[in-house]
Amino acid sequence: MDMKVNIAGVEWNNPVTVASGTFGSGAEFAEFADLNRIGAVTTKGVANIPWAGNPTPRVAETYGGMMNAVGLQNPGIDLFCERDIPFLRKYDTKIIVNVCGKSTEDYCEVVERLADEDVDMLEINISCPNVKEGGIAFGQDPKAAEAITKAVKKYAKQPVIMKLSPNVTSIAEMAKAVEAGGADAVSLINTLTGMKVDIQRKAFVLANKTGGVSGPAIHPIAVRMVYEAVNAVNVPIIGMGGIATAEDAIEMLLVGASAVSVGTANFYNPAVTMEIVDGIEKYMEAQGFASVADMVGIVK
Repeated sequence: MDMKVNIAGVEWNNPVTVASGTFGSGAEFAEFADLNRIGAVTTKGVANIPWAGNPTPRVAETYGGMMNAVGLQNPGIDLFCERDIPFLRKYDTKIIVNVCGKSTEDYCEVVERLADEDVDMLEINISCPNVKEGGIAFGQDPKAAEAITKAVKKYAKQPVIMKLSPNVTSIAEMAKAVEAGGADAVSLINTLTGMKVDIQRKAFVLANKTGGVSGPAIHPIAVRMVYEAVNAVNVPIIGMGGIATAEDAIEMLLVGASAVSVGTANFYNPAVTMEIVDGIEKYMEAQGFASVADMVGIVK
């Protein structure tokens, strides 16, 4: 079976990566998962300066998943370049750096800093609130999404993946906007905004009141949005959202995702990525697919 996939000119050994924020920057999972067997490692979001994140409590269980308002806590680009890139380079996997920011300038500063670093792709998290535009996320306004894509592309030397928020009226419109801005690939979906109340304490479970909902419960929504995005743009799509089994991943590939990303499932099954890679391979063998590309998008 040919498990290799080509995403915007970068060849992965297989179509499986991990969702930003669910796998640290690789070192945290290295004793539980063989990083050589994951097509790409997508790092936790990295900003131009260290971020403390949101107050606690900031994680809660929900039916069929979880909710988080961690707030993109990260050590900043300097420590990331010094510590995390050299660690990941020891493995036969591609490195995708997730980039976050509070303004266009923040994003561009990180992207420019990474231009000469030994990383393979950049994933731009546009679910961040744009502090200069009243706090609305870059990814909730098509014009803002296109503008931020154009801005980071000016500084990027690696292919740019724009990560889309599902908290929009039309995911197809957002995908078209980032494609128009020059995106080399698109990843979706990020978490859905939710809320949970502790009825005994009569208070919000998360200090932030709202948080991002992820896990198996959101998978059907993610499949639908990936399908809509695939049919709106011509760039490769990385599908994510509630993938917990090989079957979930295969669904994404069949509706047109060129690769898949596993998130919440890593928390309760650290070996899930390897199980999914094996499961995709077994499915291909059973169904007579010679390569991953043969199965991508055959469900119209």
